[in-house]
Amino acid sequence: MTKAKANGARDSFRSRWGFILACIGSAVGMGNIWMFPQRVSRYGGGTFLIPYFLFVFLIASSGVIGEMGFGRATRSGPIGAFGKAFESRGLSRRTGEGLGLIPVLGSLALAIGYSVVVGWIVKYTFGAFTGATLNPPMVEVEGAMTGGVPAFGAAFGSIAASFGNNLWLWIGLVIAFVILLAGIGQGIEKANKVMMPLFFFLFLGLAVYLGFQPGAADGYKYIFSFDINGWKDPRVWVYAMGQAFFSLSIAGNGTLIYGSYLSDGEDIVSSARNVALFDTLAAMLAAFVIIPAMATTGAQLDAGGPGLMFIFLPNLFQGMPGGSVIVIVFFVAVLFAGMTSLINLFEAPSLPCRRPSAWTA
Repeated sequence: MTKAKANGARDSFRSRWGFILACIGSAVGMGNIWMFPQRVSRYGGGTFLIPYFLFVFLIASSGVIGEMGFGRATRSGPIGAFGKAFESRGLSRRTGEGLGLIPVLGSLALAIGYSVVVGWIVKYTFGAFTGATLNPPMVEVEGAMTGGVPAFGAAFGSIAASFGNNLWLWIGLVIAFVILLAGIGQGIEKANKVMMPLFFFLFLGLAVYLGFQPGAADGYKYIFSFDINGWKDPRVWVYAMGQAFFSLSIAGNGTLIYGSYLSDGEDIVSSARNVALFDTLAAMLAAFVIIPAMATTGAQLDAGGPGLMFIFLPNLFQGMPGGSVIVIVFFVAVLFAGMTSLINLFEAPSLPCRRPSAWTA
């Protein structure tokens, strides 16, 4: 037990970069890895990126700053923050607390689903080291035994099916809750100080390696291609805004509660700018890895989600030189991104269980 906890004081981040890395960790997740590259590919490369960058700037300059400031001003989780805001305006505190409960319940629902995904990632990370991820069982397709995508799909299906992922899900949950129980400074901050720099280092290494593979140049050319006529499609703008909103983790919960642990001397505007910058860099690194990797085989990246990460990419890595190393680096990096996001999703819903007096404080 830390001295702060022993004295009943509220825990806090120990350093400015610890706070920033924790916020980056909350924002960097599956949206960056399996959604962003797919949308860049589907909606015209640079044609999608320009609106996306615009919305990231607008949301970081408003929503991210607002949530950080709201959390720091109230020194509370979402329930207490909204309650205090209502009370300060002469309104019912209970009504405000009820409103603040909505993002907490939303975060809990997301955390439950995200836990399943993290369980898949834990399983595939373990399999990357043992060789199982790149060597799925053969399956029979139209009377013939075959490998490739059908075999990878069958392997993923057996894990994702009922009870096929329970052990790995619990391993992910135990890791997340051990970090949460250690507190903000000793748990969340320290974990993000390790996992986030390693995530960027590993993905940067993958991007450099894949950049030298035959055919990868076509992927890079597409990422930076631009067609002004593409902006006539409203879906480009809608998905760019949605991606920026989701990626920056704006929902009245995660950024707010991390902001509530921020010291009064820290510059919120600068912190928000850094979070947006590094979250965008993470998304771009994912695009620089996945889109050129698909280009090396001439495949079109027209689908994202679990199928991309757990079926098509392992199948792709299997045929690459050094594939056994690539798959380890990739899934370890993905595990770091998934775990830091899961910790943030569970922070507000689990806070009353870890410290009952914190429900509204």
